[in-house]
Amino acid sequence: MKFVFTIFAVFAVAAFITSGCQEGSRLGRPREDETARRGRKTIAHYGCGSCHTIPGIRGADAMVGPPLEHIASRTYIAGVLQNTHQNLFTWLKNPPAVDAKTAMPNLHLSDAEAADVAAYLYTLR
Repeated sequence: MKFVFTIFAVFAVAAFITSGCQEGSRLGRPREDETARRGRKTIAHYGCGSCHTIPGIRGADAMVGPPLEHIASRTYIAGVLQNTHQNLFTWLKNPPAVDAKTAMPNLHLSDAEAADVAAYLYTLR
């Protein structure tokens, strides 16, 4: 009987601890705020996963462009920009304007969309 109670207690504590978790935190990423959640949806909407592997995005497992796991921990964006929030925003707004040789197209993201995508990508540490 004591063993059954102990197992029950372990499961109850685990359920309590994970009940407040959001998808990102269960996958080893920081919790997403509303901006990052919109960014995740924007990434899916624009089909970024057709070129990149992006954790947390269903079907984003392509290898045309670089994989984006740990993008927030990298020193450079696309090998040409220091990895800052402003530079990532600039890159997302118009990659060919930053590097004319990039294969990444200008998706014509709005300022809000670029900010949201940057917020999501910065959850990928």
